[in-house]
Amino acid sequence: MSKLSAINIGISEKDRKKIADGLGRMLADTYTLYLKTHNFHWNVTGPMFQTLHLMFMAQYTETWNAVDLVAERIRTLGYPAPGSYKDFASLTSIKESSGVPSAKEMIKQLVEGQETVARTAREVLPIAEKAGDQPTVDLLSARMEVHEKNAWMLRSLLEE
Repeated sequence: MSKLSAINIGISEKDRKKIADGLGRMLADTYTLYLKTHNFHWNVTGPMFQTLHLMFMAQYTETWNAVDLVAERIRTLGYPAPGSYKDFASLTSIKESSGVPSAKEMIKQLVEGQETVARTAREVLPIAEKAGDQPTVDLLSARMEVHEKNAWMLRSLLEE
């Protein structure tokens, strides 16, 4: 990097790299969850169709908007954001689904996906805190709140 374009925001390059790497995993999890939720929105059937169709749409829309926030934070820290299916497949912790699962199975998979994104955010949080990266801490805290609430709402649909 030239002196003119060097990043000097009060976070060392080493810490920025660790945070960006963690956010890259978060981005991959978030995008994979988005794709899975959108897929389930298209393909859900059964007596809860209308409820799930609308819930999945609200969740994939919110998640789609979050993808940009995470990617732009990575860029702000000075690193390229992963952005290909190949990158996301290698970085995500969310399991792909094949075929069209039942509505109940969709809900179970989305609970796990929401919880996975929350866990990934929670893993990156102490790295950002230690580096004094408050914007990333704020982003991760907000994402955890959304994903934990979504998991709870989905989980409630599984109760008899």
